[in-house]
Amino acid sequence: MKLWAGRFSKEIDKKTNDFNSSISFDSRMYREDIEGSIAHATMLGECGIIEKSESEAIIKGLEGILADIDSGKLLIDPNAEDIHTFIEGELTERLGQTGKRLHTARSRNDQVAVDIRLYLKKEVKNVKSMTKELVEVICKKAEQYADAVMPGYTHLQRAQPITFGHHLMAYAEMLMRDIDRLECAYRHMDEMPLGSGALATTTYPIDRTITASLLGFSGICRNSLDGVSDRDFCMELASALSIIMVHLSRFSEEIIMWCSWEFKFVELDDAFSTGSSIMPQKKNPDIAELVRGKSGRVFGDLMTLLTVMKGIALAYNKDMQEDKEAIFDAVDTVKMCLTAFTPMIDTMKVITANMRKAAAKGFINATDCADYLVKKGLPFRDAYKATGTLVAICIEKNTTLEELPIEEYKKICDIFDEGVYDAISLENCVNGRKVLGGPASENVRAQAARVKMALEDI
Repeated sequence: MKLWAGRFSKEIDKKTNDFNSSISFDSRMYREDIEGSIAHATMLGECGIIEKSESEAIIKGLEGILADIDSGKLLIDPNAEDIHTFIEGELTERLGQTGKRLHTARSRNDQVAVDIRLYLKKEVKNVKSMTKELVEVICKKAEQYADAVMPGYTHLQRAQPITFGHHLMAYAEMLMRDIDRLECAYRHMDEMPLGSGALATTTYPIDRTITASLLGFSGICRNSLDGVSDRDFCMELASALSIIMVHLSRFSEEIIMWCSWEFKFVELDDAFSTGSSIMPQKKNPDIAELVRGKSGRVFGDLMTLLTVMKGIALAYNKDMQEDKEAIFDAVDTVKMCLTAFTPMIDTMKVITANMRKAAAKGFINATDCADYLVKKGLPFRDAYKATGTLVAICIEKNTTLEELPIEEYKKICDIFDEGVYDAISLENCVNGRKVLGGPASENVRAQAARVKMALEDI
């Protein structure tokens, strides 16, 4: 039975009904729909809008429906128009006329608005917890490899020496901001729309503060039109999720490169790799590749939400039914990626010798060599030119600045002495960068400790 059937003399066309129906995806909110209805029924009884005995019967009936769905005794009817219709229909089936009183002072417009907020508030906490777990793994790994020298890159060219721990902590900082964005999205969805009605509240003397308190909202939507009309909290969450996927995708890209024989900086555990159907030597970073690929899916969900909402007048429009599939998919995809990504990083083997070798061969201590001359009084441009000449000599002789004899240094600039080898030692180059935010080992450990302390308050 359609809730709006009284206005129509014909049954809706079967194909049109299928097109109009949302039960296939909004059924996942059955728990939130029942929680919202229990709070609403409680408020109706408290305010004397329906008899207290009727309120209690409705609550007991809803609790029974929830228990039966959870146990599998009651299956959600796929032919129902939406989860709200199904729950109310089942309640009426069990309670008769009393069940029909539940929808007093309520519309499906504010009902779905409260359902999706309740649902997403729980999911934000889940995603935040999973992101926090990834940051914890990254911090642990960063502390472990705070001294592991590797090349830092710009333009994918070896640039300056850093440590693997420093590189990892860059992602920890990004993900900490992602957690902050999730918390911001949570705050904006933590306002209760129930009581907004279809768009203009109701003439019944309801008390929205009762419902908000029962449902755990920190506030109430202050404008009834806004309460049912906007899904900016969905868009904001999808944006936060998209940025998480940008960070996971960039991290995945580096892992994919580092796994290659051209780098061989890391090796993924067998549990997070796959092989080839034809090439027996292959060990493919498929998990990282899938995470990288699934980022586009989440970006698409964000674009869906933005496009759906951009051109619809206030208040509710059926277009807004499209919000759920998009935001549900974005949440599901990010959770799926985090579930696989975190243990992949945790079990990843780091090949520090290859990182150190790449750092030595990349002349990434050239800037430190030039700085050494500057500290001895040579103008920077002259020091830059002298060091560039030395790099060219090293390439010609297939050696490194660390291995080049002091005689070769003095041929280019007689200011050089044995002290240059301390200045260009990769470890000294890294650990000399003690400026706040720099790659010195002590900085990396301090940064990891700070982030872990911040995580305790999340």
